[in-house]
Amino acid sequence: MDAKLSPDQGLNISGIGLVSVLGVGLSVTALVLDGMANRLPWANTFSLTLPFLLCAVISAAVGFFVVPMLQALKTGQIIREDGPQAHLKKAGTPTMGGIFFVPVGLIAACILSNFNTNVLAVSGLTLGYGLIGWLDDWQILRRKSNKGISPRMKLFLQIGFAVLFCLWLLFNQPANITNLALPLGFSLPLGLLFWPLAGFVLVAESNATNLTDGIDGLAAGTVAIALLALGALIGCTSPELMVFCAALSGACLGFLAHNRNPARVFMGDTGSLALGGALAAVGLLTNSLVTLFILSGIFFVETLSVMVQVSYYKATKGPDGKGKRLLKMAPLHHHLELSGWSELQVVAVFYIISAILAVICLASGKF
Repeated sequence: MDAKLSPDQGLNISGIGLVSVLGVGLSVTALVLDGMANRLPWANTFSLTLPFLLCAVISAAVGFFVVPMLQALKTGQIIREDGPQAHLKKAGTPTMGGIFFVPVGLIAACILSNFNTNVLAVSGLTLGYGLIGWLDDWQILRRKSNKGISPRMKLFLQIGFAVLFCLWLLFNQPANITNLALPLGFSLPLGLLFWPLAGFVLVAESNATNLTDGIDGLAAGTVAIALLALGALIGCTSPELMVFCAALSGACLGFLAHNRNPARVFMGDTGSLALGGALAAVGLLTNSLVTLFILSGIFFVETLSVMVQVSYYKATKGPDGKGKRLLKMAPLHHHLELSGWSELQVVAVFYIISAILAVICLASGKF
């Protein structure tokens, strides 16, 4: 694809068209996967389709009430002045959208799973990370700047909730949870090393989804794809967590009814940190870390682009205190924007890549 295509060339799409294609694609995929696994989506709540569609509808409906409330409360997003100039017109768009679509997914998952212990634990971790994001969003709004709580405080809180979840895992761990499952039926016994890895995965995944949330519909759509695929892959061994993944995936899709380009609301850190925590918690509890890494390919590349940018800038810093940049701006989606891609082009390509990664995982796994 020519990186210098104008927004109305190349991928000739609209925000509502892109989300419609994603919604139909995920819905059909859920139905097909349920059929292949001999699950009756309408007769049994332990399926992909019912939780997914139910939460998509409820999340979209709730948004029509909550978004105007967020506007009335003047929760407008503060836009970075050093970011893409096209984003400045988004100033004032309500943020903190995670406060309505994340609870929809969690409440539905708990009810449909009959308040299963594993679902309650994963939901608790998700809410914990959502709370950290809410504190960050609130400080941004209160100070009327794009700086929320300090990075050190945010990391401290993330590690704190990660430790609590790991302690719960320690006393309620499934058999062989410290043996890292590898492709082709192999496993790597980690022993005590599993626990620092678990903490790292929780913190890293939440920050990775947070970095990906920089364009209308990008994080919600890619996370919806990853969650549905992860749910399908763990359905046979952990049906209750399959319901959790499907419900939260559907909630993300419902949120896209309001977050699609041009967005009427942003999820904020309230949503992005929660979604990353949810993915990591399910991956740890089901021993699916390798699968999670593949499904999180977009999040990993986004994070890597920031790390490389910062490292290269510091390494090339001259006497004037200024360094060189490999990318026009990090994360990667901003670099593509500044290279001439429209937001919709970036989102569409990232959706396609996420879908390809999901197909690879589904084709190589059992569901």
